[in-house]
Amino acid sequence: MAPIRNKNLDIVALVPARSGSKGIRDKNILPLGGHPLIGYSIVASKQAKLIKEVYVTTDSEEYGYIASSYGAVVPFLRPAEISNDLSTDKEFFLHFIEWCKNTRKKIPDLIVHLRPSTPLRDFRMIDKAIQKFINNPEASALRSCQHTELTPYKMFFNVSGYMKPCISDNSYLESYNQPRQVFPKTYLPNGYVDIVRPSVLLSTGLLHGNKILLNLTQRTADIDNIDDYEIAKQLLNNEKYLDLKKALDRQL
Repeated sequence: MAPIRNKNLDIVALVPARSGSKGIRDKNILPLGGHPLIGYSIVASKQAKLIKEVYVTTDSEEYGYIASSYGAVVPFLRPAEISNDLSTDKEFFLHFIEWCKNTRKKIPDLIVHLRPSTPLRDFRMIDKAIQKFINNPEASALRSCQHTELTPYKMFFNVSGYMKPCISDNSYLESYNQPRQVFPKTYLPNGYVDIVRPSVLLSTGLLHGNKILLNLTQRTADIDNIDDYEIAKQLLNNEKYLDLKKALDRQL
């Protein structure tokens, strides 16, 4: 099927980059292959054909300067009260949407959410995800996932020192003793590319709504700790990221 390139849709990318990371200090600007993590998300989104503008929401002037140098629009500093360890994605989305309403004078139809901690992306996969979402107008949001062998049927809570199954399903008697092959396939969100529909957030108060389109992707680097960072450095050598590296070098 030929792609439906709806030029009337206002599609923007939003890259969140607060400072103050605890796991890895200044994680969002951690250097990888000579470029900060935030640069990868910005440049990949600028390569995507269906994204009109790239915005960064950050509470740091330094991060903002770096983001601008890679071609992103940094129109404000995010307030401290929505930039702490317990702040949610929903908060900075609502803040950005309010800015769009007041200053940009229009709210985007779709916001493509690209986290700096998932730096290795193919822009064609971003466009493919956007097109998939456009083709499914009943979907409230899209989230990228990868298949995982982990299953909640074999996981437990600790309740006063005793093991309580996370899922108690009569279809699987003592599910934790069953082979994993009998359970439904499970998928783990990986941050490759997520898409939010602002109209859903504003009308329901839910960031992703109740009909989230699953976008299956390849396994990718999702950097939460130093081990993840080392894996990302190895993956960067894969030739499929050559175009991304060239685009990063051209940006500066």
